[in-house]
Amino acid sequence: MSQTVDRALSILPLLAEGPANLEQVAQRLGVHKSTALRLLRTLHEHGIVHRQQDHRYRLGARLFALAQEAIENLDVREIAHPHLAALGEKTGHTVHLAVYEDDEVVYIDKVESRYPVRMYSRIGKPVAITVAAVAKLLLADLPEAERRAVAERLDYPRYTARSTPHAAAFLSELATVREQGWASDLGGHEESINCVAAPVRGADGRVVAAMSVSAPNVVVSADDLLALLPLVRRTAEAVSADYSGRPVPDPGG
Repeated sequence: MSQTVDRALSILPLLAEGPANLEQVAQRLGVHKSTALRLLRTLHEHGIVHRQQDHRYRLGARLFALAQEAIENLDVREIAHPHLAALGEKTGHTVHLAVYEDDEVVYIDKVESRYPVRMYSRIGKPVAITVAAVAKLLLADLPEAERRAVAERLDYPRYTARSTPHAAAFLSELATVREQGWASDLGGHEESINCVAAPVRGADGRVVAAMSVSAPNVVVSADDLLALLPLVRRTAEAVSADYSGRPVPDPGG
């Protein structure tokens, strides 16, 4: 990266902390005031920074407009798909990506299992919201009042003996999911199907999608599927990094 571009970009984190005057910018960059002024004028011309009447500089409206436009044009499915495909290749099991829209959790992408015995699912089809692992992750991230309101208006079908029986149990499970950062469905929808899931997060840390690995217990036991959870979580973190523009967390840090 050229020195000029590097210096110009270094101004943005400073102004993100609040307005700063020319002397403060020059001091932070370690350059003469004339150099800092040239950089600030260029950024001002492009609307990236704004000069206030008190002669201090702050981030400009154009920067926020660009950021919002970029966010609106992000396609989590497109970003996630290579990661889903790689996860499917490593595990051999069915991989899903789901989002929460209009009071439903819907699959928006799928990588099919390589095994002849597999779970049935379809892109665009709503999931069993009270038991599906991806649904638990998406609903667990809702604000408490909204989470409670959703839980109380849902029906609780008894798909199996392990299905969530009522709103209180669902809210308790969502609290656990929210705290641990992952979810599972071990025979809650179909007795023979198990699933583990991890969240995909945006730049603000909120869950924008959930991804999962599912398999019948004739192919892999529930314990063996749960053993894949670290891999699923790493994959979700990689998708989150690509989606948000933030680096993948260091597992050792």
